[in-house]
Amino acid sequence: MIKSKLPGTKPSIFAVMSALSNKHNAVNLSQGFPDFDLDKELIDLFNFHLSAGHNQYAPMTGVPKLRQEISKKIKNLYGFWYDPELEINITAGATQALYTVFNTVINPGDEVILFEPAYDSYIPAIQINGGIPVTIPLKLPDYSFDFDEVERKISDKTKAIVINSPHNPCGSVLSSENLKDLERIAEKYNLIVISDEVYEHIVFDNLHHISLCMSELLAKRSFVISSFGKTFHATGWKVGYVAAPKYLMEEFRKVHQFTVFAVNTPAQFSYADYLSNPEKYLSLNEFYQNKRDFLLKGLSNTGLIPYKAQGTYFQLFDYSNISDINDSEFSEKMTIKGGVAVIPLSPFYGQNYNGKVIRICFAKKNEVLEEGISRINKFLESF
Repeated sequence: MIKSKLPGTKPSIFAVMSALSNKHNAVNLSQGFPDFDLDKELIDLFNFHLSAGHNQYAPMTGVPKLRQEISKKIKNLYGFWYDPELEINITAGATQALYTVFNTVINPGDEVILFEPAYDSYIPAIQINGGIPVTIPLKLPDYSFDFDEVERKISDKTKAIVINSPHNPCGSVLSSENLKDLERIAEKYNLIVISDEVYEHIVFDNLHHISLCMSELLAKRSFVISSFGKTFHATGWKVGYVAAPKYLMEEFRKVHQFTVFAVNTPAQFSYADYLSNPEKYLSLNEFYQNKRDFLLKGLSNTGLIPYKAQGTYFQLFDYSNISDINDSEFSEKMTIKGGVAVIPLSPFYGQNYNGKVIRICFAKKNEVLEEGISRINKFLESF
């Protein structure tokens, strides 16, 4: 009775590996969520706003104070001002924001360029709206962006390009040179740019996040998407936002109002108060770099080859010196026999991937990371 819009789509690899982890009582370093508590101040704010009666529908565009605080944050960090009334909208997390942007922008037959490996919601969201994904592999050995290849793939059907920086799952970041290349290409071919910047506050080794709104040319044709879940360890609150010029935001809101309309009201009020102290998000870089370095040091004698993450809370490892089996089988063995759940890289590719790379999430308590490291070391000794 129903013709599938996504034939052949399988359950998310995150759900699969977490279920396998639970079944075998493994340390779960697969799914990308923190296992530590939120700041007590943020919890207290949430409880305060619950008690203050902020429990009904928020405005469709989002709580005004939160949009104002986001506008201030963007201006202070990246130098570009978005009108909080007309150019910022609160969403039910970044994935909903992305889906609504694709739904707003794409018409059947439109081509959308994206880089692989890619976060797993991009391609289905493009396809379900009748778009055609055009994939470009990130360049090894550092998973960098190849804008020469982008220009070769552009056709008269190309409508948009998706940028994800800091990049999930690779941990690579956009450079200032990349920004100039993107400016030139977007202007030359009149492209809409969709920028997923969820991990903007998790960047390492004295690097700085390059937001697309740092370029006035790109800001005028881009949807910039971010989220509070990754920043404040509250992925279950599902609050994100989109910043875009007025002409794009007007179209986004037409779709958003019939998708979710309103977003978690007490959480919005809580974030609005919490954002008044920039240190709450500016301290994240050091916090997560310590965890990344702890993981890298703990696995330095295993034979795993790290692609050192420049950002996010994910670290890729190449295991080709250890085993010839494919990445899905290797990840399953590590979960079942080694007692540590990780993610294979292949589900982040559409097809034709035969690399031997796994992703480990290090957004975990130090004692959990320590136990995971110990188990991985013991498991790999058997090869």
